[in-house]
Amino acid sequence: MSITVIPVTGKALLHRFIEVPYMVHCDDPLWIPPLRIERKQTFSPRYSEFFRRADVGLFIAQQDGKDVGRISAQIDPLLTIAGMPGVGHFGCLSAIDDAQVFAALMEAAEVFLRARGATRMLGPFSMSINEETGLLVDGFDTPPMLMMGHDPVYAGPRLEQLGLAKEMDMYAYLADLTAPMPKSGLAMLRRPAARNVVLRGLNFSDYDNEIRTLVDIFNDSWAGNWGFVPMTEAETSALGKHLRLLLDKRLLRFAEVDGKAVGFIVVLPNINEAIHDLQGDLLPFGWAKFLWRLKVRGVTSARVPLMGVRRSISGTMLGAALPMHLIASVWDVATEMGFRQVELSWILEGNLPMRHILDKFGARIYKTYRIYGKALA
Repeated sequence: MSITVIPVTGKALLHRFIEVPYMVHCDDPLWIPPLRIERKQTFSPRYSEFFRRADVGLFIAQQDGKDVGRISAQIDPLLTIAGMPGVGHFGCLSAIDDAQVFAALMEAAEVFLRARGATRMLGPFSMSINEETGLLVDGFDTPPMLMMGHDPVYAGPRLEQLGLAKEMDMYAYLADLTAPMPKSGLAMLRRPAARNVVLRGLNFSDYDNEIRTLVDIFNDSWAGNWGFVPMTEAETSALGKHLRLLLDKRLLRFAEVDGKAVGFIVVLPNINEAIHDLQGDLLPFGWAKFLWRLKVRGVTSARVPLMGVRRSISGTMLGAALPMHLIASVWDVATEMGFRQVELSWILEGNLPMRHILDKFGARIYKTYRIYGKALA
């Protein structure tokens, strides 16, 4: 059966592109249908700064007149600035279990990237490393938390059959807040911070500046890490708008040393719990269900998507202790608020200091996401 790959142009094709995962995962009870209104904004230059700065191609695979897969290919100019010239990304990969479909989609992405000078392809990134990153290769038995992917078991092997190989693994750790804390974790919780360290919550009265401070620390702390691209000012503004509904001042903590913010941690309620049965739609009654579940009944799981300590202090004994103090500062609060599980993700496989801290707290790796790479001849 022949496969046709169609470039996405116009609203009608974009709608079809967005709908592909709903078809691919229709029989997967663990997949959480994302909200369609959010998906539309993700692919809109009006709402997405990434689409305003990057060169993006979106493609749909058709088989016998039916949409059976999709993929994106993107060139982000910030990659060159960040020291990764010649690198192009693919992402938004979703397809039925068919070798020809995967081959056609990957070929379309490769052609797009080569034509724009890319010599190496990495992915999946949907759309950048600061958004949904990696392909799930282990941990298929539980649903994903907010802003994390969920892929079919066959997707990784299909990519490997096409010559893509592991570039980097990223781990999602899960902490069970109902389980007894290991002695090593209890010792860390009880260890007092240095006298010049203050841990404080989010100041909503100065919200915009607080978000700028958070992103500034994030960009500084992650600079030099594998694949990192800093958040721009426009992305910072968008992040602030998106987080406002979800943030609780008790679950965003800053670490200040001698009065200067040098670290932070963010815990967000897992909204996937609240939208799992909405089929991606907020109308006609989805909004009411979503808000009631999130704000009244509450959810029982959460995720730590953002955390960082400034490089100027991270190499010191004090800086090495700050991640421990930040995690400890939200641990009891999260338990008191009714959270039973907290995911900490993603963690680069080579980030041994953070992995060591999470091991001491009793968190375990329960999902692995993989970035694949391929040279473009």
